[in-house]
Amino acid sequence: MAKRSRAIPKASAARILNIAGAERVSDSAAATFADILEEIAQEISEHAIKIAKHSGRKTVQGGDIKLAAKD
Repeated sequence: MAKRSRAIPKASAARILNIAGAERVSDSAAATFADILEEIAQEISEHAIKIAKHSGRKTVQGGDIKLAAKD
């Protein structure tokens, strides 16, 4: 299987699950969680970019991210 480049590493995804209370996290669970987090992040990013453009800015700001995450 070819190694896939990830924006969110499996180790980081596993760490989030551990912080949430998981005692152990399988490799497949970490990979699936990372994939889902990336999908959600992509949707929020696209919405935040639209918000910034609508406000006449090229720079995405923290408020854009917060607003985009609420929807």
